[in-house]
Amino acid sequence: MLFANTNKIKVYAFVGPSGTGKSYRAQMVANEKNIKYIIDDGLLIKENEIIAGESAKKAHTKIETVKEAIFLDEEKKQEVIEAIKKNRVESILILGTSDEMVHKIAKNLELPEIQEIIYITDVATQQEMETARRIRVTEGKHVIPVPTFQIKKDFSGYLLDPLQIFKSKGLGEKPYIAEKSIIRPTFSYLGNFTISDSVFKGIVEYLATKMPKIHKVLRTRINSSMEGVDIYMEVSVVYGFNVVEGLNEFKQRAKREIENLTSMNVTEIKIIAKNIYMPEEKK
Repeated sequence: MLFANTNKIKVYAFVGPSGTGKSYRAQMVANEKNIKYIIDDGLLIKENEIIAGESAKKAHTKIETVKEAIFLDEEKKQEVIEAIKKNRVESILILGTSDEMVHKIAKNLELPEIQEIIYITDVATQQEMETARRIRVTEGKHVIPVPTFQIKKDFSGYLLDPLQIFKSKGLGEKPYIAEKSIIRPTFSYLGNFTISDSVFKGIVEYLATKMPKIHKVLRTRINSSMEGVDIYMEVSVVYGFNVVEGLNEFKQRAKREIENLTSMNVTEIKIIAKNIYMPEEKK
């Protein structure tokens, strides 16, 4: 496999104190400089897609977050380095809280010297930075510059709020929507985000009552983990319907509703038809 020469990559940096809105404005800065790739908190992002890495915002402590963000883990570092080479990156924007941090990231990822540093004060007013900081401190929320669906599988159980921003492509061009994701890290002093198994049980059993092909739920078992939630159900189905189609339809709807309502991944839904209900014929 041929790799691009990383020595030819143009490296830029976007620097500002934590919580002042760097990730929120990262795509805007990248677009103005015609940069397609961003390094932000352990992730390599191309436009609105995660290419490689693991978000430092998943770390359990602030110290671990810093280590993840500057790529001290050899395996994760090599994954991002190889992705940069494989994708033939021509220019890249590194986000960091200080000049020292972005230079360290560039060095660890074997990138050339940074040729330009943009500061948050260049693109945001003092009032905007204070607002962003207040949200970080009071609500413990962080922004990742990718859509929610891109990171849902990696952030099961975290608060995932889509943030849609209208942007203009230029004079005479129609604006487009850039979506970002807001999460709350595990080390937030506001506490962990947990959902009782009874909540999932209640949701799937309620949805079953709305399905004319299902007569009754006989048994429900929930198994939650860091990866998501597994659901096992035994039901009585109504005679006259295609059982396979009916249960598959229910599984798709249940998965969609649970993920929308709870931000938890549904890793598996298993439904078994134990009985067939024969409705009495109307006289």
